[in-house]
Amino acid sequence: MYDRFSALRMVDLWLAEDIGFFDLTAQLMIDPKARATFHMNAREPITVAGIEVAAAVFTRYEPSCQVELKVEDGQAVDKGAVLMIVSGPAQALLTAERVALNIVQRLSGIATETAKYASAIAHTKARLLDTRKTTPGLRMLEKHASACGGALNHRLGLDNGVMLKDNHIAVCGSISEAVRRAKLKVPALTKIEVECDRLEQVREALAAGADVIMLDNMAIPAMREAVLFVAGRAALEASGGIRLDTIAAIAETGVDYVSTSRPLQSAPAVDIGLDEPR
Repeated sequence: MYDRFSALRMVDLWLAEDIGFFDLTAQLMIDPKARATFHMNAREPITVAGIEVAAAVFTRYEPSCQVELKVEDGQAVDKGAVLMIVSGPAQALLTAERVALNIVQRLSGIATETAKYASAIAHTKARLLDTRKTTPGLRMLEKHASACGGALNHRLGLDNGVMLKDNHIAVCGSISEAVRRAKLKVPALTKIEVECDRLEQVREALAAGADVIMLDNMAIPAMREAVLFVAGRAALEASGGIRLDTIAAIAETGVDYVSTSRPLQSAPAVDIGLDEPR
């Protein structure tokens, strides 16, 4: 779910940022001819994401490095699992280590947190959606990590769908007028979604021909009423203030999707280390 060419361009930037003129410690302390082998280990149970990008950090910096992947993105592993084995010039491995760990820890953290939310609604028909609240410059990879954790990607960018939010509607004057304007020039096969926070808005959005209706910060009884009223004539997405302790009850209302930015915005980096083989 990401483009390798674009990912490698990011790897180059990350390495350049971290290294600066040169890795002073590695060049002072490590014999240029020395070789080493390290295992990248999970130090806690995780859902893996970004392992191939992490591997590319080593080979991009030093093409002679050899990487053996032991897991795939999206795989759940236990504490102690070996994620990859990397061998090559010791200087190069130690120079690239931090960048490789940073990206796999960050992306696996998102995947691991996302998996908790996806699991919490697995007993319902609702599917988990992510949002555009990503780290600038990392959206492609963070969206990939979200998918590894079991979410469906929402819009990848502003050009990926029509989302009529409250401010758009206010400028247009009404939901009906906003949808009408959107339908005049919307690209073929592109869906129109309307944000609603009241049941009368849901009725208006449905009558106007919205493809998706977002139930924004609605109380659970109102969501249930919206599900009954819409009756499958448009897809319903619950959004706003979704937490791990509330998501199940929201999904149980019968909505089609539940969207949240929490795994993207607040997932902690997981504990992964580069260690000598035991």
